[in-house]
Amino acid sequence: MSTPSCDIGLIGLAVMGQNLALNVADHGFRIAVYNRTTATTEKFVADHPDTPGGLQGETTLAGFVQALKRPRKIVILVKAGAATDAVIDGLVPLLEPGDIVIDGGNAQWMDTIRREKTLADQGLRFVGSGVSGGEEGARFGPSLMPGGDPAAYREIEPIWTAIAAKVDPNSGKPLEGAAPGRPVTGGVPCTTYIGPNGAGHYVKMVHNGIEYGDMQMICEAYALMRNLLGMTPPEIAAVFSTWNSGLLDSFLIEITADILQQRDPLTGQPFVDVVLDTAGQKGTGKWTSVNALDMGVPAPTVAEAVFARFLSAVKDERTAAAKILSGPKANFSGDRQHFIDAIHDALYCSKICAYAQGFQLMRHAQTEYGWQLPFGDIAKIWRGGCIIRARFLQKITEAYLRDPNLTNLLLDPYFRGEVDRCQGHWREVVGAAATNGVPAPTFYSALAYYDGYRSERLPASLLQAQRDYFGAHTYERTDQPRGLFFHIDWPVPGRPQIQS
Repeated sequence: MSTPSCDIGLIGLAVMGQNLALNVADHGFRIAVYNRTTATTEKFVADHPDTPGGLQGETTLAGFVQALKRPRKIVILVKAGAATDAVIDGLVPLLEPGDIVIDGGNAQWMDTIRREKTLADQGLRFVGSGVSGGEEGARFGPSLMPGGDPAAYREIEPIWTAIAAKVDPNSGKPLEGAAPGRPVTGGVPCTTYIGPNGAGHYVKMVHNGIEYGDMQMICEAYALMRNLLGMTPPEIAAVFSTWNSGLLDSFLIEITADILQQRDPLTGQPFVDVVLDTAGQKGTGKWTSVNALDMGVPAPTVAEAVFARFLSAVKDERTAAAKILSGPKANFSGDRQHFIDAIHDALYCSKICAYAQGFQLMRHAQTEYGWQLPFGDIAKIWRGGCIIRARFLQKITEAYLRDPNLTNLLLDPYFRGEVDRCQGHWREVVGAAATNGVPAPTFYSALAYYDGYRSERLPASLLQAQRDYFGAHTYERTDQPRGLFFHIDWPVPGRPQIQS
């Protein structure tokens, strides 16, 4: 048997797995790779003979495990769910106490909690690590959100720190210039230990939920410019390019400008016009919304973004409904540049609310699962590598530096001031969208969330009275301490009316 020579191993050579393996090797770590299809492994290694650390392809799972230095560190990047469990089941008999299994997929956090407990009972260590940034991030620097055994994280920390995206320590902007065999050096790495068991995958899930909201908001800004202002895709691209140099500077704004300038190579038409308007989703946005419902935490903007995708998917129904259902014809007669500026501010305020909801959800989750989540560090590691990377995240980092126990981002002095400054435009845009029949569900819901959150008294008093009336569900009183519940006998057929 040869002496183990690999610092880490990776199972699953789809696009993400290949790119992450190359990233690891570029940083000087020797990595063993294994794929169920042997030909995939062999071709991948043959195609990349000169990586600084080196790729070692293995054709059997046993050979793969034997190639790794102790304690063994094994990254799994296969489809979440049953496929991940199958890989773990195959590995366990080959591993020894203290070895570390790292799930880098989009796992459901409760699965991660279960897997960590199961492996711990067998003397093995488990890390559930969120990996964000898509193919490009995996190759040149993702945002990494590891959770699980803290001692296990310390074992992989040198690798995770090396391969993560880097940001400028002063501006918080991502450092760029990485190329094959030439990684970015210096800067602040976009990774930190999140917490035990499923914390890393939970935070990655919330990241994806916010991402759903961010993308939908940008689409609504585009729709308002296209359908209400009558602007062409190249004109809208110019607006997004301008926005990307200011407060809305972000990866998603940047790629939106690029997309809207693209022409279809087959027809010459704007590319966005030949793409079918039915959006898919892989489940993490839905998980975020379901979890918010389960914990009783308001995250309506994320949920509306998920529902918007569901609504887009019923294309045939919408096509039929368009011939039957009526609404106002979009008609704009004001100052176009003023309204573009208003859309900018509506997008900005809605974005603040979406992030406020995501961080509020994580704050409740840490109580539910016994975590202590580092909110400022979470915002910090989202500044580079991940899909929602944005200048905006530097301000969230600063907010949690000012107050680590901040209840809601809207209460931070900076964000409170920004919403105060911009909300007139926000309300103008929401009103115009409703009046002209342009659907803008995340703009609507974000504003309703803001108005609800700032309301000392809501009509839930009437709702509780209704629940007590039809179901004797009881109610609390404004003139009694919280936690005391009351009920009165409501009139029913044959029963005398309540006397005052």
